[in-house]
Amino acid sequence: MRGITTLVLISSLSCVAACGAMRSLDTSTEVNDRDTIVLAGEGRDAREERTTIWEAFGPKKNEQRVQVNRYLWAASLEVLDFLPIQSVDPFTGLILTGYGTPPGGGRSYRATVHIKDPALEARSLNVALQSRGGAVSDQTARAVEDAILSRARQLRIADKKI
Repeated sequence: MRGITTLVLISSLSCVAACGAMRSLDTSTEVNDRDTIVLAGEGRDAREERTTIWEAFGPKKNEQRVQVNRYLWAASLEVLDFLPIQSVDPFTGLILTGYGTPPGGGRSYRATVHIKDPALEARSLNVALQSRGGAVSDQTARAVEDAILSRARQLRIADKKI
């Protein structure tokens, strides 16, 4: 009897100790009704540990929610598919590419795309282009932005017909 009680006590203390040292990176993705990808992540350092079991079940203190329009995201990757992807970060809405030559073109470009708002609008999208010779004209960057916005609208219309 004494051995079973000791085993139960040690098991209980181990569980409680594990809850106090709980650290996680919880990343979940969901699509809401505004056609956005919602990314929720939680990351804590040692100073922000939860100290009681009740805090483990409560709301997270530093939950971060970033919203990126899924149609702008998909359209950006599709329109710039001739460029090699160097980095994609959906938490900040950034797409970084390497140098590539468009089909039928002679100059090589690289692009940085920033989707900064969940709305399917021009203000949500920022495209920066660069060629090997330096910056490109504003008209070229605007034409790429317009192509991405047009494709995003086409994707949304096609999605709503389903």
